[in-house]
Amino acid sequence: MNMLLNRDLNSLNLALDALDEWVVVVDHAANIQFINQPYAHFLGLKREDAYGRYVVDVIENTRMHRVLESGEEELSRLQEIRGRHMIANRYPIRQAGNIVGAIGFVLYHDTHQWQQINTQIKALVSDLDYYRRALNKEQTGAHYHLNDLIGRSPAIQNVNEKIKKVAGGDASVLIRGESGTGKELYAHALHLLSERSKGPFIKINCAAIPEHLLESELFGYAEGAFTGAKRGGKQGKFQLADKGTLFLDEIGDMPLSMQAKLLRVLQDREVEAVGSNRLVKIDVRLVTATHQPLEKRVESNAFREDLYYRINVVSVALPPLRDRREDIPALAEHFLTRLANRTGRRAPKLTVDALTRMLEYAWPGNVREMENAIESAFYLSQGYKISLQALPAALTEGIEITDTRFDQGTLKQRLALAEKEILEQMLVACKGNRQQAAKLLGIGKTTIYDKLVRYQLASESFTN
Repeated sequence: MNMLLNRDLNSLNLALDALDEWVVVVDHAANIQFINQPYAHFLGLKREDAYGRYVVDVIENTRMHRVLESGEEELSRLQEIRGRHMIANRYPIRQAGNIVGAIGFVLYHDTHQWQQINTQIKALVSDLDYYRRALNKEQTGAHYHLNDLIGRSPAIQNVNEKIKKVAGGDASVLIRGESGTGKELYAHALHLLSERSKGPFIKINCAAIPEHLLESELFGYAEGAFTGAKRGGKQGKFQLADKGTLFLDEIGDMPLSMQAKLLRVLQDREVEAVGSNRLVKIDVRLVTATHQPLEKRVESNAFREDLYYRINVVSVALPPLRDRREDIPALAEHFLTRLANRTGRRAPKLTVDALTRMLEYAWPGNVREMENAIESAFYLSQGYKISLQALPAALTEGIEITDTRFDQGTLKQRLALAEKEILEQMLVACKGNRQQAAKLLGIGKTTIYDKLVRYQLASESFTN
């Protein structure tokens, strides 16, 4: 039966490759016998490498094997592949009354048409994701695991190993690093790895709250403690973090007067709310962070030495981005993928020139600056590549930007590159409408389809 199926498929290869839909065909054992080029391109594999493999091992969340078992077609089913929500149809293939295989079509795959049809579904998925995250945050307050933090450089791996070693205890941890290195994210990860992971994770930025309000924010206040005090009083961050973790960000900016009160709380493990004379026992693990050189602040009497030793039981130093440049490509891909998932747009790629510049740049604002730069370039780029020209001015200042894309290769290769770029730009201008693009370029519908297949653009978000 497989021979008959293969013979029939061979005559349809060219037609199936030209379809907007992504197509996969499996035999009676759910092994892939055919997958069209656009689908294989999206999955990031050569289709020849997929042939003969069990479909479940190749396509995420597939139900092709279930169709073989049930013998029933599945129409307009929601399927998530590589983080994108799509609509799929699946049909059993019968010969002489027997099921010899199944064929599946992904009808909409991140196209403008699908975005319109999928508005309600995306909203429901977004709401579900929001409430799932909100529930998790309500339960613990922390939502960044160590595996969520991007980086495989030796510097970051050393930090991760240190976090794993100290997470299980109750020792106070001081996370140090320049602004934008991800200190808060590591505080989240430390909490979620600790024995207190089921308890609350409470955070406060010591530099963002005025000195006269910081005490009540940290320790709470009793009813009537001051004008405007809430009836019944209010719990402070220490009380809220009981049995969990309290993260004090930018502790180096804490006023001296508050440092003395904080030290007393850490020594006695009990809190006295503003306007109250009652001491409340607390069980809190303290994690702090700063970009300040605390040793110099101790020398200048801007930071208490006894408090410094109390919070600095274990010190974790996060490397600046310039010292872990090998992580930049992975970080860029992560940010672009997240933006694409948020907007429903296909994630663009950085050109060699753009990536080279990002690898050379000093990144004084570290990962936070890089994330902002990627987001700016994402929205300013209309095509499917982010060029050097699209990067923020801070990255390209003093650099002579020249277009070198057509400087190498044979005449045929350079013309092909130019033709591909013209097609991309025209399709973007026509909002993905192939017929309109073909008309404006003065070519036929069949011709533009052939060229899209040739330049592996057939799986982009384009419509008829």
